[in-house]
Amino acid sequence: MVQDRLVNKAVSVLLMAGFACSERCNLRPRSFDLVAKRTDVLLIIKVASPIDNVSEEIARDLDLVATHLGGLPLIVGERGRDAELERGAVYLRYGIAAVHPETLYDYFVENVPPLVYASPGGLYVNIDGDVLRALRECRNLSLGDLGHALGVSRRTISKYEAGMGTTLEMAVKLEEFFDAEVIESIDILRYASHFEQESAPAAPGPEVAALSALQRLGLELHLLRRAPFQAMAHYEQQTILAGCGSTQTVTKRAGLIGNLSEITRTYAVCVTIEEVRQKRIGRTLLIGSEALGQLEDGHELLDLIGA
Repeated sequence: MVQDRLVNKAVSVLLMAGFACSERCNLRPRSFDLVAKRTDVLLIIKVASPIDNVSEEIARDLDLVATHLGGLPLIVGERGRDAELERGAVYLRYGIAAVHPETLYDYFVENVPPLVYASPGGLYVNIDGDVLRALRECRNLSLGDLGHALGVSRRTISKYEAGMGTTLEMAVKLEEFFDAEVIESIDILRYASHFEQESAPAAPGPEVAALSALQRLGLELHLLRRAPFQAMAHYEQQTILAGCGSTQTVTKRAGLIGNLSEITRTYAVCVTIEEVRQKRIGRTLLIGSEALGQLEDGHELLDLIGA
């Protein structure tokens, strides 16, 4: 399958680049497929081809997970709805960068950043306005002089120097005119969320009621819709990945949640809506909602998880 091949390709690139990669998130629903960690870089990765399959709901969940784990969301795919993704180009899906696996390789393995970004109408580049201004002034050219030489208005040149992007064709003209580089590379790791930071709304139910016990322990709770875990909880400087549901459901998820917590350096807990004997599945604490409610605060929970 295309999805399996793309996930394997992404993992291969990330391992070559020195990342530790999580298990693949095969459980549905899922807003991301992989988590990868290297020193101070944490990537929350969604693999999708075409990248248009990433809906706003998936993007919002992906963004929320990345934000609260101190990471960056990233989409990896080989094509959009109508065409193949170009190597060395960055595409945006709800503000999240989407790249071809070869671009991923260039950036993280070869340390060659992309130069081109896709926008309605074609491919564009960012101009280093300070460099362009310095080159123009070094030649004693006015804005109008340079505009006339390139067939654009002085106002357009002024916008380039202020940081406005332009077509790849115009950028090449500028570089040929000055015989110097003016294109500014794109830092995939520079990310600003386009979403308001809020938990996903959730319908009332036994799962949500069980998770609310975490709030009574003093934890800040952020609910999710499509992640392998239903919530992220913060207590002082620690983060907990929390799953909830029937014993059968959370037992299936506990191993994956524990693996994700290992990569992200967080804690993991699964709360069952039935009462069960407290135990650990890998790194994940399995605890009944009633037993959870008997704890006094987040410190007790962290002690149990870390025991």
